[in-house]
Amino acid sequence: MIHFDIPSKINEIKTLEKQTLEENFWKDKQNSKNTIARMNSLKEIVEAYNVLFNKLNDLATELKTIANDFNQADELFELLAIEYKETCSMFDSFEIKILLTDKYDSHNAILEFHPGAGGTESQDWASMLYNMYCKWAQQKGYKVEILDHEMGDEAGIKYASILISGPLAYGYLKGETGVHRLVRISPFDANKRRHTSFASIEVSPEYDDDIDIQIKDEELRIDTYRASGAGGQHINKTDSAVRITHLPTNIVVSCQSQRSQIQNKEMCMMMLKSKLNAIKLKEKEMEIASLKGEQKANEWGSQIRSYVLCPYTLVKDHRTNHENGNAFAVLNGDLDDFIFAYLKTQI
Repeated sequence: MIHFDIPSKINEIKTLEKQTLEENFWKDKQNSKNTIARMNSLKEIVEAYNVLFNKLNDLATELKTIANDFNQADELFELLAIEYKETCSMFDSFEIKILLTDKYDSHNAILEFHPGAGGTESQDWASMLYNMYCKWAQQKGYKVEILDHEMGDEAGIKYASILISGPLAYGYLKGETGVHRLVRISPFDANKRRHTSFASIEVSPEYDDDIDIQIKDEELRIDTYRASGAGGQHINKTDSAVRITHLPTNIVVSCQSQRSQIQNKEMCMMMLKSKLNAIKLKEKEMEIASLKGEQKANEWGSQIRSYVLCPYTLVKDHRTNHENGNAFAVLNGDLDDFIFAYLKTQI
């Protein structure tokens, strides 16, 4: 449940500000980092609320002016319509700020792309999704770092993972986990037949020191191999790429983007802890739903969205029923409306 309890947020800000003035506050770097991040997040919400509140008061005043002065009504109404549209946009932004207040929403996001069955078709579709999210991130001003990338035999990708870094990256992208479906005339079919392809995406919050995940050495199998991606001449000279298998869960992570084996191993451990934490979060959600008697779909592996390019163009989210007829715009990163529609269902 989302609470618009601004006074309690102001009180929490005052409490956190007092903590920053304590003598030993900065000695615990992780705690100080989390406190500052929480305080700034609350301040943004309160500031946005105050701006929106003042804007609504201004609109109410102008409405009274129109009601009392019919001679200026037409001119004022045009200005009012413009201000109303701006206010609606401000409210949408404020609503998103309120929605993204969960513990891990402020974290960076790790995205993994897995083609479904179908060989080249699904590998090409996975590559299209990979490009879609990279374009979305770039439009938001986020940083995109390739962690691992394995090209398909003919086209597309067999697997890829990226780290998207920026404010609320995981908060925005957490609802993108699931299976994505594509319907199109295949560019790989000489008979130009229509094909349906599937690819899945996994989204995890980047591991941080405030996440308590303990992993024993005997639970890991670590393999090294010759990196094959981009990264300069050094990348093919040594077995710098690292693959780690977590034996209890059979989770496999790999990284070849860093310059050394040690750096790639560190990145793999971060990815593994991120995935284990994501599973932990999912299990907690399912436990809460079970206690409440709620029947929820297993969204981790279920089909969440369809992208139709033939015989018409349409992107439809099956959880929210939100649609966009401009499928090519969506594939070029126009995802915000789908992301926001999902987030609003979580209220």
